[in-house]
Amino acid sequence: MAQNQRPYLPRAYRDLRAEHPAVAEAYDALGGACREAGPLSVRDQRLVKLGIAIGLSSDGAVRSHVRRGLAEGLTRQELLHAVTVAIPTAGFPATAAAYRWALNELDAGEAGGGEAGA
Repeated sequence: MAQNQRPYLPRAYRDLRAEHPAVAEAYDALGGACREAGPLSVRDQRLVKLGIAIGLSSDGAVRSHVRRGLAEGLTRQELLHAVTVAIPTAGFPATAAAYRWALNELDAGEAGGGEAGA
């Protein structure tokens, strides 16, 4: 992601934060506390969150964690491997969908788009 390029945030997410700033602040604080609660690196935390998003079959979350993983230095191969590892746990159909969502984001990132499916 270019230094002056802002990360993509869905409109519903932006609207909810704007309408409920106290909730957004508490949510951010909870996220920070969870990140700092143990020894996992930022990289490992991102891969865990990607796995959770795959298990939930959350299109938006898979795309978000792929974009953020790229921005944090994960490679295309690492992100796709993380998706593939989910097959036995999340099932083939859910993982195949997540693989497509991840590929869409990765391909958009390589093309300079960065917001596929937005």
